[in-house]
Amino acid sequence: MTCHKIGSTHRHSIDRRTLLKYSAATAATLSAGLKSPAIAQTRAVKLGYVSPLTGPLAAFAEADNFIIANFKEAAKAGIKVGNATVPVEVVVKDSQSNPNRAAEVAKGLIVQDKIDLMLVASTPETTNPVSTQCEIEEVPCISTVAPWQPWFIGRQANPGGGPPAWKGFNYTYHFFWGLEDVIAVFTNMWGQVSTNKSVGGLFPNDGDGNAWGDKVVGFPPVLDKGGYKLTDPGRYQNLTDNFSAQIGAFKSANCEIITGVVLPPDFTTFWKQALQQGFKPKVASIGKAILFPVAVEALGKDGHNLSSEVWWSPNHPFKSSLTGMSAKDLAGAYQTATKKQWTQPIGFIHALFEVAVDVLKRAPDRDGKAITAAIAATNLDTVVGKVQWGGANLPPFAAKNVAKTPLVGGQWRFKDGKYDIVITDNKTAPAIPVGGQMEAIA
Repeated sequence: MTCHKIGSTHRHSIDRRTLLKYSAATAATLSAGLKSPAIAQTRAVKLGYVSPLTGPLAAFAEADNFIIANFKEAAKAGIKVGNATVPVEVVVKDSQSNPNRAAEVAKGLIVQDKIDLMLVASTPETTNPVSTQCEIEEVPCISTVAPWQPWFIGRQANPGGGPPAWKGFNYTYHFFWGLEDVIAVFTNMWGQVSTNKSVGGLFPNDGDGNAWGDKVVGFPPVLDKGGYKLTDPGRYQNLTDNFSAQIGAFKSANCEIITGVVLPPDFTTFWKQALQQGFKPKVASIGKAILFPVAVEALGKDGHNLSSEVWWSPNHPFKSSLTGMSAKDLAGAYQTATKKQWTQPIGFIHALFEVAVDVLKRAPDRDGKAITAAIAATNLDTVVGKVQWGGANLPPFAAKNVAKTPLVGGQWRFKDGKYDIVITDNKTAPAIPVGGQMEAIA
């Protein structure tokens, strides 16, 4: 298996002046407190990173080159680990959006590359197989960008057994939000629009879809309690090319709201077919598929007023522990360097490396148990908010391994030839400012 070299061949061009300016701030933090600029003669700390650089989940990895290239540039002088200044290596592997491939490259990072700490992001199809491999091999792992329920429950030996059967993990830790947060955000947004409360659910046969559509921990019980009627036509296979059965079911039930957790190419197919078949709901709040400008742009003007969860934006009132940059500054640096619009994973991939550096600084002993203990003791303000395991707002069985980050809701608006997302609901995280109110699609 070959290492994806960041800094040589980029999928997106990066302006070097912006990169160096951004990296300089990181380097100052990484090297703070060093007694000597010379790197101590000690083995490099190796970070493994698994991400869907190619395949249908590649939109999640669009900012990876920017984040990792600047981190590697800044970390050339090493980081302070205990009393030593240690070189840092980042070995990046492409999961190709395939869970089996994700597990395979994770094992290669552990066995062949002999990494000290695994980092992984971007949907349960990536985080789960990598985390599971780390748990087996007793290698510390930090993951993000997947709701905590699919990550935690989906990895249980008996997922349907309920909390008594669910066990915590010894080496794998996760930070993100949960289904309870996205359900609250979506229903808060729907409450701003007059509808008949008839909801159509698009839930694929994968980790996210099975969790979101679950009759115990997913959308069904909460929607029922809120007076919504859910039409769930059943699980479909990812990368399907015909959604006529789902569209027919939603039309028959007079669904004025559509929700679900869908791959970007699948939602493009669904939405175009729905409009062609005369189905246009008042609200469409879709997880995963329309998080990114490029995914909404694929719909032309038909993406106007589609809504989704917003985990991170330039308007989030947080700053990086590595660089001191605000969310707005970080998004701006990305846009200047790549000539592309900011995208939500920027903040979380950056935060993944923030947490990694913080953990390593507190774990001078390089063994897995010491690094794991440092992860568990994390209490860090990052560009996506506070990351602290063992915190509140989680059921006891998950609190050890899960740290929650804030979530709000937003709606895509097409203006002056481009899309931008406007935050339309912040009841779940009032510190993040609202930029407008929900509007009906039709």
